[in-house]
Amino acid sequence: MLGEYSNHGLKLPPETSRTELNLPRVLCVLSSMLEKLVVRNEKLMDDLSYGSMILGKSLNAFHGVRAPNISIPKYLERIYKYTNCSPSCFVVGYVYIDRLTHKYPHSLVISLNVHRLLVTSVMVASKMLDDE
Repeated sequence: MLGEYSNHGLKLPPETSRTELNLPRVLCVLSSMLEKLVVRNEKLMDDLSYGSMILGKSLNAFHGVRAPNISIPKYLERIYKYTNCSPSCFVVGYVYIDRLTHKYPHSLVISLNVHRLLVTSVMVASKMLDDE
């Protein structure tokens, strides 16, 4: 029955949960963009030699010891589900991450820091947009 629902003409996989159907489309788009960014940056890090260049020094405060087990889409879904953030907070949070990476071009958004950057940027955006 759940496989019968459609999303802009595309069939959803049968394992799609009901909560995913109620998520704003912007969360799906942002999670896809962030996943592609992380994959690209990790490939870039693998291709570069560490002896000649140190990457990500300014984002060391956000680095974890290992990458979390939760995927970026599920993480965004959880933030949306358990907070009262509007979808615009997620867009502004992404803009904050983008500005940070433009200000520090040698810093890369990778699997070790993407989750912490996300929760921090969405929290700051929520304070700016949603607090009264």
